[in-house]
Amino acid sequence: MLRFAVAALLLFAFALPLHSKTHKVAYPNACGDVWTAVKDTLGNAENYTIKITDETRMIATYSVKHSAHVTLTGTLRQRPNTVSLSPHGDGCDMEVQSNYSGFEHNDAGDFAKRIGESLAKRKEAPPAETAKPDKPK
Repeated sequence: MLRFAVAALLLFAFALPLHSKTHKVAYPNACGDVWTAVKDTLGNAENYTIKITDETRMIATYSVKHSAHVTLTGTLRQRPNTVSLSPHGDGCDMEVQSNYSGFEHNDAGDFAKRIGESLAKRKEAPPAETAKPDKPK
């Protein structure tokens, strides 16, 4: 009986992350601006490893680097996450397919938060000045 309980627990532990969830976030920004924020966010090597990007379709597949307390089963269960953008009116819809959400991690929520922070930084940054030609003497 104990063997059955242990086997059932192990099967449940490995089957649980197979059910990824789609998280949707709508931004008032143009998709080009959101895509720049996505690339900026995924460019943080401490948090993410980029697997595949498609600039034209604005889709990226990536893995989340979790802190050192990730267990062996957490490492074995990890599958890549996917982010995709699609225009919606004047704004942009972002869909994140994430495998982790719950007790230890909220990958999709953390990702969306970082995108928002990147968009806010870009909005605060002053526009670059264009070089003015010198007047002839």
